[in-house]
Amino acid sequence: MNILLLGGTRFVGRHIAEAALRRGHTVSTFTRGTNPLPGTESLVGDRQKGDLKALQGRTWDAVVDVNAYRPREVREAIGVLKGRVGRYAFISTVSVYQESSEPLDETSPLQALADPTVEEVTGETYGGLKVLCELEVERAFGSQSLVVRPHLVVGPHDPTDRFTYWPRRFAGGGQLLVPGKPEHTLQFVDARDLGQFVVLGLEKGLSGAYNGASTPVSWGSLVEACQQAAPHPAEAVWADEQWLLEQQVTPWADLPAWIPSFAPGRGIAQTQNTRAQAAGFTMRPLVQTVQDILAWDTTRTEPLKAGLSRERELELIQRWLA
Repeated sequence: MNILLLGGTRFVGRHIAEAALRRGHTVSTFTRGTNPLPGTESLVGDRQKGDLKALQGRTWDAVVDVNAYRPREVREAIGVLKGRVGRYAFISTVSVYQESSEPLDETSPLQALADPTVEEVTGETYGGLKVLCELEVERAFGSQSLVVRPHLVVGPHDPTDRFTYWPRRFAGGGQLLVPGKPEHTLQFVDARDLGQFVVLGLEKGLSGAYNGASTPVSWGSLVEACQQAAPHPAEAVWADEQWLLEQQVTPWADLPAWIPSFAPGRGIAQTQNTRAQAAGFTMRPLVQTVQDILAWDTTRTEPLKAGLSRERELELIQRWLA
């Protein structure tokens, strides 16, 4: 296939493009000219400013929309591409689902914005805006549309460090603060598994919505994988979740990927991937994901962008052990 990738060549888009190239497809990328990918045709524009001129007069078998956050952006892309692309795949998010304490699947209730004309992307509007983006794609392409809803995306080249925090910190030795109990669970998706599934979905002509999420793993398994990957691993210090909240430790931000086991929205950490697996979605072993992240991370010099500072962490560990 001849595939057009709309934006996002740094992380998720990068792995989608690489998966497509490995399977013999040709890839054109549409970006602002940053992070060009070897082996792809680079088209330059800026959809945030409505500059889509580079897409005019071209045809593709499929488009993968990686970085649309507002329905207007999707409508503008469809306005240029409608009739000149065969299939439209949209990368959405599990944040489209309403908060629930129960496991989520593709039929779970979706978020609805109080003001559907809002354009500002915030923690409160992000999921609802993505719902509206999905609707734009489905209305325009019907059975030729594919929506993939990723969980926390992890892996090499992740610019957020929302998961890289754990392999790097365990590789640093000493003691490391870990939330809750080993049997509690977390969830994510390796960006390479996500990329492979998106390309597979285009090849198989999949339509409708699919959750792009690993099967939940235990925090104990994550700790074990991180310790296995590190030459001189840190010791895990397991701290009570309620105590952490009382110390004003923020879930997901201060301790990345942590959603308290008793939180009203804990269902998102039990997102079902049965439909995706039946369609061919596969997951690499957790230890492989951790090892590959650590190998990539050792090539970097920048500080972590997510998680507790080491000073704050050590202070909490001393307080908890006391």
